[in-house]
Amino acid sequence: MDNLLSITTFIPAIAAGILALFLRGDDEAANRNAKWLAVAATVMTFIVSLFILVGFDAQNTDFQFVEDREWIMGFNYKMGVDGISILFVMLTTFLMPLVIASCWDVKVRVKEYMIAFLLLETLMLGVFMALDLVLFYLFFEAGLIPMFLIIGIWGGKERIYASFKFFLYTFLGSVLMLVAMVGMFVAAGTTDIPTLMNFTFETESFSILGVQIIGGMQTLLWLAFFASFAVKMPMWPVHTWLPDAHVQAPTAGSVVLAAILLKMGGYGFLRFSLPMFPVGSDIMAPLVLWMSAIAIVYTSLVALVQEDMKKLIAYSSVAHMGFVTMGIFTFNQQGLDGAIFQMLSHGFISGALFLCVGVIYDRMHTREIDAYGGLVNRMPAYAMIFMFFTMANVGLPGTSGFVGEFLTLVGVFQVNTWVAAVATSGVILSAAYALWLYRRVVMGDLIKESLKSITDMTTRERAIFAPLVVMTILLGVYPALVTDIIGPSVAALVDHVAIAQAAFEATTQMAQN
Repeated sequence: MDNLLSITTFIPAIAAGILALFLRGDDEAANRNAKWLAVAATVMTFIVSLFILVGFDAQNTDFQFVEDREWIMGFNYKMGVDGISILFVMLTTFLMPLVIASCWDVKVRVKEYMIAFLLLETLMLGVFMALDLVLFYLFFEAGLIPMFLIIGIWGGKERIYASFKFFLYTFLGSVLMLVAMVGMFVAAGTTDIPTLMNFTFETESFSILGVQIIGGMQTLLWLAFFASFAVKMPMWPVHTWLPDAHVQAPTAGSVVLAAILLKMGGYGFLRFSLPMFPVGSDIMAPLVLWMSAIAIVYTSLVALVQEDMKKLIAYSSVAHMGFVTMGIFTFNQQGLDGAIFQMLSHGFISGALFLCVGVIYDRMHTREIDAYGGLVNRMPAYAMIFMFFTMANVGLPGTSGFVGEFLTLVGVFQVNTWVAAVATSGVILSAAYALWLYRRVVMGDLIKESLKSITDMTTRERAIFAPLVVMTILLGVYPALVTDIIGPSVAALVDHVAIAQAAFEATTQMAQN
């Protein structure tokens, strides 16, 4: 089918337009209609995206379902997916109906709430499908606006501070990326991403203010993109906006932020940094590996002392994203496979953990760990679900969390055993903070009077968790569902990077001789 990618991308935006233009009133009936229209739009988006997955040829490493037409000022509207991006598209379309279902109890400005999430889905899908620099940048930056509003309007007491911190961190990081994109256009004469992936940017070293820039223009461009993607991931030490954003965001906002938005940073490394600046990536890889290892250990230790459940899970996300960046910059098949797998797995698991917090927050209106204890006595179904995703987050074999971490560590071990050893200690620490959280919230006697009337999960809440449980187990016992799709594209990327790095080393050696 022609224009399948555009149809998938803009169904939510069209639904948002219908809500904005035709739905009137703020009574219960209007709010219910807004929710059902949002559910229908996100479910339809998922169904249409399945046609992309079914028609996708994993053995073909080129971009597929490509749409290319003239747009504005000489730039093209170009969309396409490959083995790396298609699963991020599927993750987005799979999770968004669950996100909408999770905010069924929202009663304040419901229409606007649904519009914000529908527009956000369109913008996130656009990031994963865009094949033009200008188009990518527009989708990438515009996605800040709905999330800024979701945190700033429907968030907690410190929502204004958190929303501005989120916006400023991510926006300022992206300014350097925009400058780099202008430089790329000047050098290559095009903004076409597939063309730029095969374009060789200058690698001749030069000095700036007495500092020798090894790798020349490639290293500078890499650093500019790194500033944006490192904040988006987020990597240590530019991660401080994430805990505040998570704590203040409504439950649905936290789910989208952790499960999808953070993945844009990792996707950016895979789509831009490695294929376009392979020499710069190679030069800076040791720095990224050690930053990732430090992030895993440091944020795990910080998570151990948190008293807010959301903040603890937010620091856990930073630690797990450390495995992702570590795997990406191994430049080998296992590391890259593990990084992508970890991002997809983290989407299901972290999203479910934030939903677990949302279940008890809706009942007790507090996220303080000390306010709970003994919930297993009143909420056995909740206790079981929370335990399942806690163990998946730790990396229990049989769950998707294990596969991603194991593959990543195998890839890192081939490159730097010390980094692998430090990162492995983070696995132990993750078990410590996750089980400590579970012990304090769920286990023990039900002593607090306020908890004695708390009710277990509703049918709607159980239905939201069911698909997440299925995917976490399915990918854990049959990871080939992911690796068979991403494998050929990852192999092609590894070969591309290796060839470019070998050519640079040969040129450098000849110059020295």
